[in-house]
Order: sequence, then structure tokens, then C-alpha cells
Amino acid sequence: MYAVIFKAKVKNLGPGYVSTADRLRELALQEYGCIEFTSATQGTSEIAISYWPSKAHIQAWKNNCEHQQAQALGKSRWYESYRVEIVEVLDQHDSDDP
Repeated sequence: MYAVIFKAKVKNLGPGYVSTADRLRELALQEYGCIEFTSATQGTSEIAISYWPSKAHIQAWKNNCEHQQAQALGKSRWYESYRVEIVEVLDQHDSDDP
């Protein structure tokens, strides 16, 4: 399993941002194999973490036309800067694990 960590410095999350983010989250989960998606914004910092079964799933999602349009809006309108990290999840522990 892989995690994609998106960290951004917010410029202006203006009109269209919430509806675009909601639409893309649903598309990733329903059509591209995303296992889980969590995000939070505090002040001018945003972080989103999504989990994927493979790097091929991540690449397919990156190449999606709607996602590419949103990436362009992110660069031009919503974010001052951002960084994407892809990491392999080697292990995980739940709170009820011994």
C-alpha cells in the first residue's frame, strides 16, 4: 500500500474550491481505487493524505483529466505552493492491536 501526502500553503480557497475538492475525492474513491482520503486545513496550511493499493493506481489518478484541471487551478488560484510525497506503507498498527 502507498500513501500520497499533499502539503500546501494556501493562497485563496475561493469559489469552486470546495465543490471541486469534494468531486475529486469521490472520483478517486469510487473510480480510481483510492482506499482512504483525509484532509485538513488550519490557517494557511493544508494537508491531505490518501491511501492507494499501488503506484499504478496513483499514476492513473494523476493522469485523470478532471484531476489535471484541478491541479492547474491549484497552481494558479488556490495554493501559493505545494509538495506531494509518495511513500510506501511498510506497517500499520491500530489502537486495538496488542
